This record gives sequence, C-alpha cells and structure tokens, in this order.
Amino acid sequence: MLVDLPAGENQEPEYLARNPMGKVPTLEDGGLTLWESHAIMQYMAEKKPGNTLYPAEVAARADVNRWLFWMSAHWSPGIAMLVNQNFLKQRMGRGEPDATIVALGEGEVARYGEVLDDHLATRDYLCGKALTLADVAVAAPLMYTVPGKLPVDEFANLQRWFARIQELEVWKRTTPSM
Repeated sequence: MLVDLPAGENQEPEYLARNPMGKVPTLEDGGLTLWESHAIMQYMAEKKPGNTLYPAEVAARADVNRWLFWMSAHWSPGIAMLVNQNFLKQRMGRGEPDATIVALGEGEVARYGEVLDDHLATRDYLCGKALTLADVAVAAPLMYTVPGKLPVDEFANLQRWFARIQELEVWKRTTPSM
C-alpha cells in the first residue's frame, strides 16, 4: 500500500487500522501485519533461508541486534530532529526550523556519531566482515545528510563506511532522489 504522507493518509482510519502508530513502514504479508522497520527487516531476512544479513549464530545475531537497538534509541532520534527541522518542516509548509531543536539534534548526532566513527575505525562493516541488517538500518537515515544538514562530515570512518554502503547496488536501486 502506497501512503501519501504529505496528504496525511497515514492518519486516516484505513491506515491506522493497519498501524495504530500512524507511521511508515507497515508490512502486510498474508495474515501478518507488522510495523516497526527493524522488526520488518528481521522478518524479511528470516524468510530467506541462508541469508547473511541476519546471522543465525547467537553471538553474531546479538551483535546485529545491539546495533539495531542503538540505532533506534540513540542514532535515529537526533537525526530525526534535524531532518524534520531542516528538511521536512519547510517542505511541508510548517515554518522555519526551531533553533533549539536543531541544536539538540546536532548535539545528539555529534555524540553518537563519535561512537559510530570510533567503532568503524578498524572495521569495514558494523558487525563482522560482511553487510548485515545493522549496516542497513544505521546507514538508512544518512540518505538525508545534505537536506537534513546532518553534522557528520568530520567522522572519517563513518564517511568511509557510508561510501561503501552507497556503492552497493541495492542502495543505488532503493535510495530516493532528494
């Protein structure tokens, strides 16, 4: 189901019946309706036998889960503040950025960007030697680096890792143009 967010379709009763949060994404697969992007990612990876994105080995999976939780609890909130204030708010005609929220978002992105940058200093990917759901989840909001004015330029390891992610064919096929 395609949802027109600027038109508010995500707040209409038909959509809210599927996802009471009124957010995207929502997956419908047979009799299952699932919301929350990381739960959807895990479900889809589980459906493909032998996938390498969500490892079966317990410790490796725990490492991926750690970064999925980190992304939701720490990385995403600051980025969301900046994207909403510096990009979406103006695009949807809701006024100018709120300087207080922008400063808070910049502080959060700088704080957690340093954690990510330090972790990536000796790694090509977040968890092991191959791409996992953790890389996909943590990289996804970085597609808004320019319009959201995300302060991540100073993080060389993060930039190197993100450049690698952007070179993946799947990234090229699915990233929207801004």
